[in-house]
Amino acid sequence: MTAQTIAERIRLAQLRAAAGVSRLRRQAAVPLDFAAGIVSRPPGQLLIAPQDIRTADPTVADDIYSGYFAFAAKVVDVHGQSPFLVESPSPEWEAQLMGFGWLRHLRAAGTPLAKANARALIEEWMRHAGRPSMDIAWQPPVAARRLLSWLSHSPVILEDADLDFYRKFLRSIGRHVAWLRRAATTGPHASGRLIVLIALTEAALCADGSEAALRKTSRQLAQALNREILVDGGHIGRNPHTLVNVLLDLLPLRQAFVARSIAVPEEINNAIDRMMPMLRLFRHSDGALGLFNGMGLTAQDELATVLAYDDARALPLTNASASGYQRMEAGGTIVLCETGKPPPRDYSKSAHAGALSFELSSAGERLIVNCGAPLRQHGQIRQAARLTAAHSTLVIADTSSCRIAGTEGVDELLEGCIVSGPQAVPVEREDRAEDGLSVNASHDGYARAFGLLHQRSWQLSAEGDRLQGADRILPAPGKKQTSDEVDFAIRFHLHPSVKAGAIENGQGALLVTPSGQQWIFHASGFPLTIEESAFFAAPEGTRATSQIMLSGKAKAGDGIDWVLMRKG
Repeated sequence: MTAQTIAERIRLAQLRAAAGVSRLRRQAAVPLDFAAGIVSRPPGQLLIAPQDIRTADPTVADDIYSGYFAFAAKVVDVHGQSPFLVESPSPEWEAQLMGFGWLRHLRAAGTPLAKANARALIEEWMRHAGRPSMDIAWQPPVAARRLLSWLSHSPVILEDADLDFYRKFLRSIGRHVAWLRRAATTGPHASGRLIVLIALTEAALCADGSEAALRKTSRQLAQALNREILVDGGHIGRNPHTLVNVLLDLLPLRQAFVARSIAVPEEINNAIDRMMPMLRLFRHSDGALGLFNGMGLTAQDELATVLAYDDARALPLTNASASGYQRMEAGGTIVLCETGKPPPRDYSKSAHAGALSFELSSAGERLIVNCGAPLRQHGQIRQAARLTAAHSTLVIADTSSCRIAGTEGVDELLEGCIVSGPQAVPVEREDRAEDGLSVNASHDGYARAFGLLHQRSWQLSAEGDRLQGADRILPAPGKKQTSDEVDFAIRFHLHPSVKAGAIENGQGALLVTPSGQQWIFHASGFPLTIEESAFFAAPEGTRATSQIMLSGKAKAGDGIDWVLMRKG
């Protein structure tokens, strides 16, 4: 066993030990959490109802009344039973059911039947799941989402309600607040802390006599925003979709402050102002967001809603060095580059091993993509989507640039977290009007295992009709190389709408988009193959697509040059 292997095992053991201590602390706090959820003071009355700005579909109200509940790509017919007692087809389905975000559809219907159904379902939930527990329903992010939904739709829920329901509803609001206050103190999972604090702050704004609680939760929320929203506006977890979700919650919260004639905390306004240009960085020319670090299908309605609140109509950020992304745009062509380190471990459960991957779109159509994240966040497909091979970048020896903890054995405590990956990702950028744009970056994700670095450069012409790239495999300083040669593969995953065919006796490929755009791919000195691939971010689920692949053996110092050129 090498010293390097021993060091890796020691480091993983330390991570597992830390995770185990954290779990024991949370378990020790559970009895107190239950007590906090039971001993609670309901608000005397609700003063305002914050707006839910997510898109609503009134036709869904009919499906819910008929007993059909469709969440997370699964439809369940409850056959007259309570939806809160049926067997859940997936944790994602159950979380969305218990989060009550679907109340917006019942409110949009606006019929007496839909309003009565909303009250009946809430009463069923309070009867079957209304006490804090270890179930999904009371996981802090799910409970926070439910509290936000109940507050937003309280006018519909309470309209024509009898006194008994009114009192039970307010008692449950108080129980949620007490439970989440305890969760905020004992520390929910990092990725859920922000939604918990947003819910608590909104609850304090809605309830009378909550001035002291509002001051405390506003201060905690400000600290969380400063920690999670980076200086360039990216989220610490590096998932573009997280920005959309956070903005969908922060924008109504800001409006709630205004409705109560209370000054909006500076940190909330600053976070929103930073996130808008960052969100635009990720937008392709067809409006979809780049498929990086857990991003899947773009909900265009949600994205449009968020961007409609951008009064400044901010230009896209181009150099997001803190978040680890670069954007190049010229002549209708957009290139998005992933040039960052993995997120901190507690925020890495949706992150991908896609270092130095990129995507390209032109004139409203995507050509080069990553495979994206599937709708379901568990299972083998989800794990495959996180591997380096599912990204448009270089892979050494069929090994991902990050190690992701599994679900069995000693890995269980760290399940889904990135436990090792690139630690140094230096980036250089040049913007010259006459010569176009260039980005040069490297990462050391292969230094520990192979003693090698991956270096990549992109050069986009001023007219946007030529993207020239180069991949280099270099010796890592201070690391011993494991062999003189290594297998490598460079993948360029294609959007499913793109047709690809080999040209130039296998030395090049012709890419044709639905509108008739033609791009030629060529790799100097290397034959290429066009192989099958999968695209996970389609509305209908996984779709078959193609990928251009360059592969072979390389030594440290070798380079592979390639180019994409638009015809006409």
